[in-house]
Amino acid sequence: MEHLIHVLQTDRSDSEIIGYALDTLYNVISNDLEEEEQDDSEEENLPKQVDDLGSQFTEIFIKQQENVTLLLTLVEEFDFHVRWPGVKLLTSLLKQQGPQVQQIILVSPMGVSRLMDLLADSREVIRNDGVLLLQQLTKSNAAIQKIVAFENAFERLLDIITEEGNSDGGIVVEDCLLLLQNLLKNNNSNQNFFKEGSYIQRMKPWFEVGDDNCGWSAQKVTNLHLMLQLVRVLVSPTNPPGATSSCQKAMFHCGLLQQLCTILMATGVPADILTETINTVSEVIRGCQMNQDYFASVNAPSNPPRPAIVVLLMSMVNERQPFVLRCAVLYCFQCFLYKNQKGQGEIVSTLLPSTIDATGNSVSAGQLLCGGLFSTDSLSNWCAAVALAHALQENATLKEQLLRVQLATSIGNPPVSLLQQCTNILSQGDKIDRRGSKVQTRVGLLMLLCTWLSNCSIAVTHFLHNPANIPFLTGQIAENLGEEEQLVQGLCALLLGISIYYNDNSLENYRKEKLKQLIEKRIGRENFIEKLGFISKHELYSRAAQKPQPSFSSPDHMMFDHEFTKLVKELEGVISKAIYKSSEEDKKEEEVKKTLEQHDNIVTHYKKVIREQDQELEELKQRINTLTSQNEQLQGTVTQQVSQIQQHKDQYNLLKVQLGKDTQHHNSHSDTFQMNGIQMEEVSKLKEELEEWKKKHELLQGQLREKDSVIEKLKTSQLEMGATEQSSQTSKSGGLELSNELQKELEMLRSQIQLQSAEISKLQTENQRLQIMNTTADPVVGDSGATAANNSELEGRLEQEIKELKSEVKALSEEKESLKQHLDSSSSTVAILQDEKSKLQQEVAESKKEQDDLLVLLADQDQKLSALKIKLKDLGVPVEDEDDIESGDQGDEDEDGDEEEQD
Repeated sequence: MEHLIHVLQTDRSDSEIIGYALDTLYNVISNDLEEEEQDDSEEENLPKQVDDLGSQFTEIFIKQQENVTLLLTLVEEFDFHVRWPGVKLLTSLLKQQGPQVQQIILVSPMGVSRLMDLLADSREVIRNDGVLLLQQLTKSNAAIQKIVAFENAFERLLDIITEEGNSDGGIVVEDCLLLLQNLLKNNNSNQNFFKEGSYIQRMKPWFEVGDDNCGWSAQKVTNLHLMLQLVRVLVSPTNPPGATSSCQKAMFHCGLLQQLCTILMATGVPADILTETINTVSEVIRGCQMNQDYFASVNAPSNPPRPAIVVLLMSMVNERQPFVLRCAVLYCFQCFLYKNQKGQGEIVSTLLPSTIDATGNSVSAGQLLCGGLFSTDSLSNWCAAVALAHALQENATLKEQLLRVQLATSIGNPPVSLLQQCTNILSQGDKIDRRGSKVQTRVGLLMLLCTWLSNCSIAVTHFLHNPANIPFLTGQIAENLGEEEQLVQGLCALLLGISIYYNDNSLENYRKEKLKQLIEKRIGRENFIEKLGFISKHELYSRAAQKPQPSFSSPDHMMFDHEFTKLVKELEGVISKAIYKSSEEDKKEEEVKKTLEQHDNIVTHYKKVIREQDQELEELKQRINTLTSQNEQLQGTVTQQVSQIQQHKDQYNLLKVQLGKDTQHHNSHSDTFQMNGIQMEEVSKLKEELEEWKKKHELLQGQLREKDSVIEKLKTSQLEMGATEQSSQTSKSGGLELSNELQKELEMLRSQIQLQSAEISKLQTENQRLQIMNTTADPVVGDSGATAANNSELEGRLEQEIKELKSEVKALSEEKESLKQHLDSSSSTVAILQDEKSKLQQEVAESKKEQDDLLVLLADQDQKLSALKIKLKDLGVPVEDEDDIESGDQGDEDEDGDEEEQD
């Protein structure tokens, strides 16, 4: 072995010799003997010796952890002659010394990840052997299971199963399913990862079985069996309740449960597949109301259609059906009723007189259970009794209703109650010839009666009302019977103890104290307790207490039900205490019970009141929610209105400012001589324009003087032209053209001169007036020459001032015209703005009116809300106080209102 390991270490480059070395090590360590080498004459202990030898060689190999690490690196090689023997050798090591090799692989860097690459190998031989290797690697090691799962194992394995043809595939599918079971069984983390990864949905195509179910191959049966077991792993009752519930819901939503029910009702399905399918459906619906309701609605494809539950119960009470199938149907019925009060009520209702089908065309579940309960097959008796007990489990209402069931025993005799008929059969014992175990029927009936009477005083009273029941029980307990009968004695003691513990003392002859005295006289307390202890000490009791599914090796071992073991565990102690209590303690207990009953009545009353208040509270909450939503809408509307009003305010203030500016500008130009209203820029602009007009006036004066000189020249030329009329034609034409042009200019100048002369005349009159004033002011007048000089000087000054005034008047008149135009445009703008202002004022008034209406509505709602809060506080519900916030909001609204009034 050392030489072979040395070859692996040193000759890595030679793949052929590495392959031979690995094959040799595999043959040394492996226990797979060839069939032709096994001789019939070999000793029986040879396989054991070989096992020990292979285990010893494995121990030698893994003693140096580097050898396993070296093997992991060789498995990474792509060369087929290296990789395949490496995979086989590692698989053999894991078979021989699994936990030790697992630990070495776990601590080696990327050890598990390297092996996961085998699933992606394109060569099927290596891939398939890789699946076998991972099977050995993941056995009983949660840490490796998690690593493999998170290395995308689920995706790869499901892809392989699909490629191989699902349930129609070969042994590769079987290997993949076994590996999936290793990864999921008892590993909550991987189960959750499987569910969260939506891999449950990918399981549905596995169960798509065709209509032609003839000729199932053995491999297909094996594959489908493993697929069903994989579903059960995900919904096992031993899993955490939350995880099981989420998987059950996922299976319903993806249609997996519906597919399983299709297989359940199909024809031609092999018996073992049908049995496993029933068990799988049982655990998928167990404790899940949605799935239980669906299962109740499933009908078998018969004519007329029958509910699946009825068809299954028919198989359960049919003694010709296989034992395992009958156990599976019982488990399915128990799972259907588990925590399903609605289903329990439906089953019991089929037994009540008002709902029994008088025509007898259809068989109900209740009728099948009664038929099984009173048949001559002891296994049917036991199954029907346990099924009926599950219909009453933890449901006091149905226990009372079942007391109404009446049975017709024979023609001419009056009907008897179901309770009476059960006790009658129990008392007859072995007198009726039955097929099967002698005690099985009595054990089943006693379990039914114990379940029925527990926690139901009315049923106890009905049971005690029959005078034959108590003597029968005491007689059974007091006798010294064989070992088989000890179980019946224990159950009779339990039933008698229940009759004492849940006795309400309504029957004088069977009060608690009298029954205890009877036990003391006829049986003895110690003997009674001893017989009661026979139940929990029985081996079959311990087996039944382990898991909910009834799994029995033979019909004779079918004695206890899982739920009944819970009831025994609960009642055994309290019954023992009740037997030893004295009458005074009983009286005290009665008083305490009465007090508790009163307290319970009060509690029930208050529960009812609280329930009603809860309903009212829910209604009030709904109303509050609607009012809150309405309030939020109204608040939004109010906020919108406030923002609109604020916008209107802003627009109004802007328009008001603009109107103020326009009015000020208009007032400043209404009086030409008041310069205080004109801004400095406008004054400087007007001065500049005045200077320009002065320059233009001087230019026109110069042109006027030139034209005057031209006119004088024309006048003289006209006189000359009159004397010389025989001038040439060319001079005439030129003179005429010049004359026409000058004539036009002359007309223009004349009009200007006329205007100026008018103004000069005005100034002359003014001059004369001034002269007159001057003469009046100075009576001593000098000579005429001095006067004329003064007058000419004054006229010059006046003419200059007149010219300046003319230019200023002309400029101001033009400016007045422009201002008048500007004033007209401003007036039109003011009119438009006044119109818009009136519209805005109207909109503001409407908005204010709407706001007032909203405020009134909000005030009304606030009053309603405060009334509702008071009611909620009275009911004890904490209500957050928002008065401060509301008062702050109200204050803001008031301020907005004040601003609107000021505007």
